[in-house]
Amino acid sequence: MGDQDLPGVLVSGLEGPHGICEDHAGDLQKHFNLITMQEFLENKAQLGPKIQAVYIWGGMPAISQELLRGLPSLKIVASAGAGLDHLDLGLIASFGVKVANTPHAISSPTADLGMALLLAAARRVVEGHQLAVSPRTENFSTNWMGQDVTRATLGIVGMGNVGYKIAQRARAFEMRILYHNRKRRSEEEDAVGAAYCERLEDLLQRSDFVMLAMRLTPQTQGLIGRRELSLMKPTAILVNIGRGLLVDQDALVEALQTGVINAAALDVTYPEPLPRDHPLLQLKNVTLTPHIGSATHQARRQMMENLVESILASFNGLPVPNEVLLK
Repeated sequence: MGDQDLPGVLVSGLEGPHGICEDHAGDLQKHFNLITMQEFLENKAQLGPKIQAVYIWGGMPAISQELLRGLPSLKIVASAGAGLDHLDLGLIASFGVKVANTPHAISSPTADLGMALLLAAARRVVEGHQLAVSPRTENFSTNWMGQDVTRATLGIVGMGNVGYKIAQRARAFEMRILYHNRKRRSEEEDAVGAAYCERLEDLLQRSDFVMLAMRLTPQTQGLIGRRELSLMKPTAILVNIGRGLLVDQDALVEALQTGVINAAALDVTYPEPLPRDHPLLQLKNVTLTPHIGSATHQARRQMMENLVESILASFNGLPVPNEVLLK
């Protein structure tokens, strides 16, 4: 624990792979008395009433009914990132607690990674690297090829902050842009020259690349399954920067093994990490990254600063930036 006179904020830990970013600890401690989960669990009676906010980093600490009952002074749950699938919003609202996240801080770096994965899969960058560094390589074949990105058709599923920024980047590659979204976004589509597909099926059938950039909800879980994959071109590449559960992974493995689609590039899977014997790890036509959409120094610092701003606003009775409206 830090300065006892500062408002208490619960964090998962101050170090280790599941703790807050160590580079941010000093800045956070200027504003808050950081109380770790271990400290709280060891002294709930004394520390519980002092905690006014929960600072969620990397999905931790988990918010349960038991935890909420032990935090009678809690005003806000501030969660890094845009996704909310790790939070029971109805439960939190029932305790009169606000929720804030950081959707704008993550949009540009996540869009950058989406394009990086698209390019890597199209040009077989990981395979090419392995070929170039292999001690068994004696020559490079002139017939080892990938696919064009320039002037190809990109289908974006989910035209939110991230999806729109992907479209901006794709425009620089002269790509034809299709998008599917719950609601049509006429202003955004005009700005990037995108065409709206009311039916997901139309987008899947027409796209050379399909980019999943949506949140996980009960309605979007399993959105891409065996049927949807079968509608895609056999030359198509699926890119997922949303959540692993958007895709039926068993169906994806089968589609990749049998040539239903050409390749996949995934920043997200379920679970994370995958079991070390999972078939996705064995396929040459799969590019995987460890859920690093927002993992830049600049974006993570912006996320931290946004969370601090939201927490301080809640303490002072001010409008909370990036507040998630709980229905």
